[in-house]
Amino acid sequence: MTQANENVGFIGIGLMGQGMAKNIVEKGYPLTVIAHRNRAPVEDLVARGATEAKSMEEMASSCTLIFLCLTGSPEVAAAVAALKPGLAKGSVIVDCSTSDPTVTQRIAAELAEIGVDFADAPLSRTPKEAWEGTLDCMVGADDAVFARIEPVIATWAAKIVHIGGIGDGHRMKLLNNFISLGYAALYSEALALSRKVGIPIAEFDKVIRGGRMDCGFYQTFMGYALEGNREAHKFTLGNAYKDMRYVESMANAVTVTTTMSSAVKNAFALAMANGGDGPEDYVPHLSDFIAKANGIA
Repeated sequence: MTQANENVGFIGIGLMGQGMAKNIVEKGYPLTVIAHRNRAPVEDLVARGATEAKSMEEMASSCTLIFLCLTGSPEVAAAVAALKPGLAKGSVIVDCSTSDPTVTQRIAAELAEIGVDFADAPLSRTPKEAWEGTLDCMVGADDAVFARIEPVIATWAAKIVHIGGIGDGHRMKLLNNFISLGYAALYSEALALSRKVGIPIAEFDKVIRGGRMDCGFYQTFMGYALEGNREAHKFTLGNAYKDMRYVESMANAVTVTTTMSSAVKNAFALAMANGGDGPEDYVPHLSDFIAKANGIA
């Protein structure tokens, strides 16, 4: 299908989804969105040319390709169940959430029975890149489905990797998040230790920044830890904890030891258990919880 006859739906217009949806409609695709709790993103997208669906079934019946950008597998399964009665044979659902690969494969099998394709296309980077249309995306899909969805994904992603079949996008996303969230846990402990031995964060940063240990994730993390910008990396501690539980589950299923991933998960569990479960508690704020656990105000 082309832009002229591919009708795109988008469910989950939150921190990441709003920017992604903005790029889809501004780059020429007919777009349908649906409200959840916050009407502001819906009103913004409608003003840009999108249509608002009144129900999930209405969206399913009017769209040929539907993107999901939700919290995790339970929310994805619920959304698919709500869409299912209205889905037409030949339509495609693309899950951009960070989800459990076993659930992804189960949903794909269920949809295949009614002639609907499913793909996993999780993201990397931040809401800033979502708005700019420069996200990274790793896709799990068969070749024909990938060829169909790639042009739409390209409206909001600058780097697209067809990683393999259904479920492989989510497997790779969990590996990606294991590394990034591992950095967060490592930085948080290193900063606590640095302060304990009398090296201020600003001096620590002078050594790391611009050296071999520097990277994009370090810079956004330090946007909070050093500069105090609470919105430097808007990915919640709750989502990080969920993702690390998925990583641990994936490792358990194939009998891989989880020495490092369980340690990272437990760092986020500590934050969650001590009040870091709010909607504006973001990954760089982990440094505060690790500092407090070590007696640093």
